[in-house]
Amino acid sequence: MQQAITALLRKRVALILAAGMLITGCAKNLDQVPQSTATKDAVFGSVDGLKLYTNSFYDGLPGINDVYKTDGMADYSAVSSVPDFLRAGAYTSRVATGWDWKQLRNINYFIANCNDPRVPVATRNNYIALARFFRAYFYFDKVKRFGNVPWIGKPFEVTDQGLYAGRDSRTLIMDSVIADLDYAAANLTLTSDPTCSQVTQSVVYGFKSRVCLFEGTFRKYQTTLGLGGGADSLLRKAATAARTVIDSKIFSLNQVGGTTMAYRQVFTSAAPIISEVMLANVASASLGAYNDANWWYTSATYGSRLSFTRKFINTYLNSDGTPFTSKPGYDTLPFVKETQGRDNRLAQTIRTPGYLRTNNGKVVAAPPVFSYTYTGYMPIKWSLDDTNLDNATLNTNAISLMRYAEILLNYAEARAELGLLTDDDWKITVGALRARAGITGGLANKPVVIDSYMKSAYFPDISDASLMEIRRERGIELVLEGFRFNDLVRWKQGPLLAGSWNGMYVPALDVPMDLDGDGTPDVCFYQTMPANPVKGVTYVNVSPKLGNLVNPQQLSNGTYGELHWLDNVEKQWQDRKYLYPVPYTDLQLNPALGQNPGWED
Repeated sequence: MQQAITALLRKRVALILAAGMLITGCAKNLDQVPQSTATKDAVFGSVDGLKLYTNSFYDGLPGINDVYKTDGMADYSAVSSVPDFLRAGAYTSRVATGWDWKQLRNINYFIANCNDPRVPVATRNNYIALARFFRAYFYFDKVKRFGNVPWIGKPFEVTDQGLYAGRDSRTLIMDSVIADLDYAAANLTLTSDPTCSQVTQSVVYGFKSRVCLFEGTFRKYQTTLGLGGGADSLLRKAATAARTVIDSKIFSLNQVGGTTMAYRQVFTSAAPIISEVMLANVASASLGAYNDANWWYTSATYGSRLSFTRKFINTYLNSDGTPFTSKPGYDTLPFVKETQGRDNRLAQTIRTPGYLRTNNGKVVAAPPVFSYTYTGYMPIKWSLDDTNLDNATLNTNAISLMRYAEILLNYAEARAELGLLTDDDWKITVGALRARAGITGGLANKPVVIDSYMKSAYFPDISDASLMEIRRERGIELVLEGFRFNDLVRWKQGPLLAGSWNGMYVPALDVPMDLDGDGTPDVCFYQTMPANPVKGVTYVNVSPKLGNLVNPQQLSNGTYGELHWLDNVEKQWQDRKYLYPVPYTDLQLNPALGQNPGWED
C-alpha cells in the first residue's frame, strides 16, 4: 500500500517539475533533465513540497520485479541460454548499456535548491540527507559497473565546461559516496518505518556496510587495477556500520514458523516481516501493484527457467553442521536422498520431497517439473504455493531490498577479512543464521578446519576456514537476491561464471524416477522414446543429438550421471569483464571519457 501511494506522490511532483522543463542534451551524454524555475518556490518553500520531490528518488531503487531476476548471470544459475556477456565476442561496447544519468540530475537539482529559509534548517537537512543517500546509491551502481566515472555534484547547465571532462578516479568517487552516506546517517531523522518502504537511519548504515565491504574486498583482491591501499580502512568502516545496525537492536532474524518455515516466510509474506526486512518493495492488490515471481519461475517460456547447479546445491551443509560432500557417495545420491537431512534452507529454496502447492483448491505434491527446470533444482524462494498465480503478474508478496541477514554477513566478512573475527562474532552472525535454518553443530565457535570441497570447487586461494564458511553462508543465505555476480567480482572469482551447468544425478536411462518420494514416478530420461510411456511422467531426451544438432541436455556419462545443460555453448571469462565497457555511442560523444581496459573495439 505504502509503495503504491508513494508512486502516486512521485507522479504529482513529476508533473509540478515538468511544468517549467525543456529537453536538452550534452556532450557527456549525461541525459540530464533541465531545471524548473516556474514552480521552484512551490516545491522548495514547504515541507510538503520537499517530501513530494524526494519521493521521486525512490524510483532509483530496484523495481518490484527486478531483484529475483538479477541472478540470471551467476555461477550457481543454469538458464535458458548462456548470457552474451559470457560468450566469446558477443558482448562489446556497441551493445553496452548503463551510462544513464537522469536520476543524478534530479538529485543534484534538489540538493542545490533545498535552501529556502521558510523551511527549518533541520528539516531541510533531513531531506538533503535523503537526497545524498540516493546519490550514493546511484554512484555505487555506476562504480560497480564502470569503475571510474565523472563525479558530478551539481546540476550542470548546457554551458558548463564540465560536460566535456573525463572520468574521475574511483577513489574520489567512493570517498564522495561515503561522505554522502555519513551525511545521511547524521541528518536523516527517520529511525523506523513499519511499512519497510522508506529509507531510515538503519538502511543508511546497512547500505554503508554493503558499499564499504564491496569496495574494501575489491581493492584487496583486484590488485592488478592499481587502486592502491585503503582496503583495510574500508573494511573497518563496513564492520562499524554493520555493528551500528546490530547494536541498535531494532532488527532480528525472523523466527516465526520455526526452522522449516521462518527463512522462506521472509520472501513470501505479503507484508514485509518488519523484524528482519529493512527496506522493501511492497505489493498491493487493492492498487494493482503486483510482482510476477510465480510466472518467472514456473513458466516454460516467460522466464529464463533459472535452475541451480548441483555444484551449488552441494554446498548446503548437513543438519548437524558437517559438509554434505564429506558423506561417502554423495556425488551419486539420487535426488530424494541427497535432499534429506540438510540445512533447512534447502527445502525453503528449491522444490524437495514434501513440497506442496494448491492446485484448483486442492493441496498436491509438487516435485520439480522438467518443463520449467533444466537441472532438477527448481527455485521456490520467491514464488507462492498457488498454481493460480503461475501465468501472469499476480503475486502479492513483498520484495525485500535489504534485510538484517545481509548486515550480519557483511559484519562477519569484514571482521574475518581484517583477521578480527571472534567466536562471539561468529555466534551472532553465521551461527545465528544457521541456527535459524535448523543446523545444530558449529554454531558457537568459528571453524578452524577448512572444507576441502569448498576449496577445490570454489575458492582455492582461501586458507582461512572462517572466511571460507562465510562465503559459503553468503551464497546460501542471499541466493537469488542479486548479490552473487558482484560478490564474484569483488572476490576476483569471475572464472566461476564459466563453469559447467550440472544437475541432479540420474542412475540410468529409461527408469522413471520418483522425485518427491510419494511412490509415483515423475520423470524419465531417455535416448529412445519408449513405446508405452507411463502416464503422468515427464520424458526428457538426453540423446547426444537432436536431429543434426547437439542436444543441449545430456548426462555426464552418456547413459547415466549428472544432468548437464548447454555444455555445447562455450562460456568464456576474461578479466576485463570485472568492469563493463563504456557504451560506444557515449564514448563517441565525449572521447575524453576513455574506454575501460580490454574493451577497445
